Amino acid sequence: QVRLVESGGGLVQAGGSLRLSCAASGRTFSSYAMGWFRQAPGKEREFISAISWSGGTYYADSVKGRFTNSRDNAKNTVYLQMNSLKPEDTAVYYCARGALYSSGTSRWEYDYWGQGTQVTVSS
Repeated sequence: QVRLVESGGGLVQAGGSLRLSCAASGRTFSSYAMGWFRQAPGKEREFISAISWSGGTYYADSVKGRFTNSRDNAKNTVYLQMNSLKPEDTAVYYCARGALYSSGTSRWEYDYWGQGTQVTVSS
C-alpha cells in the first residue's frame, strides 16, 4: 500500500512563496513519476506539474516560471516550490504517484493520492 502525505500549505499574501512537501511510503519511490494537482472550489482538478522518475519536469502554463517541482529520492519526498503566488493559486493541492518509469505527463496515469493541503493566497 502506498501512502502519500502532503504538508506545507497555508495562508500567504500575493507575491509570497510556499514550499509543499509530499512524503511517500514504499521502497521503489525513485522508479515512479510524481505529480501535483490542485482543485479550487467549484472547479475541476487541475494537473499542474510532474516530475519523471529520472527527474524531468512538466509544468502547466498556469504555473510555468513560478513553480518548481523537485524530488529527493533518499527521503522519498517530492517538493513543489511556489513563488510569486497569486490569489488564483488558491486551492487544495494534491500530490499523486504516476506510473513506473514514466515521464508523468499524462494526467490519467496517477493512481495513489495524498489527502491534500490547503493553499490560500490573499490579495
